[in-house]
Amino acid sequence: MRATTASFLGLLPLLGCVMAFQSSSNNNQRMSPLVMGTNSDEMMQLKKGATCALLTPFTAEGKIDVPGLEKLLQFHLNSGTDNLCVLGTTAEASTMSMDERALVLTTIVNSVKGKIPLLVGTGTIDPNHVKAMTQQAIDLGADANLVVSPYYVKPPQRGLIRHFTEVADMGLPVILYNVPGRTACDIKDETVATLAEHEYIVGIKDATGDLNRVASLK
Repeated sequence: MRATTASFLGLLPLLGCVMAFQSSSNNNQRMSPLVMGTNSDEMMQLKKGATCALLTPFTAEGKIDVPGLEKLLQFHLNSGTDNLCVLGTTAEASTMSMDERALVLTTIVNSVKGKIPLLVGTGTIDPNHVKAMTQQAIDLGADANLVVSPYYVKPPQRGLIRHFTEVADMGLPVILYNVPGRTACDIKDETVATLAEHEYIVGIKDATGDLNRVASLK
């Protein structure tokens, strides 16, 4: 909870299967606002291996515990963590303001940018807020973003295609996040196949709990 500074190591492969998509020979040229950010020439590709879902330490007053966060980041550097997933559910990002997100991202980028690839959670129910969080992630130095399907509203598959495509068109590599048990919305295999044709949609975190989905997605 926001009042704790206890460390927690959550590995995405344990929480859901993460698959990378093979790059396709898509020659469609898309204009991207990535050049508006500060990290367009400094992005690290996500690595194979363990991706840790990083918590956010808070003080007893509910403020971001910056020294605690820096200590946690140093732990992951020393431990050889392959990738960090920041500002996701484990980080309690849904309770944070944009200013708090900026403080967390700035602290993380200043500590480990260029040393550990940074996957930043930018998904929520409001597409406009998703874009705002994605642009902030671009500007502050993210290497990729994790985007969950909009929860509660149960969008149709064509709506999911449009939603994820518009986020990917911003130019930051996207990992789709399918967790129907939380969102009440399943990203169907056919939809994933369509989205995988986009040059900036590079993988999926499948948390359906159905291992047969891995084979069907392949």
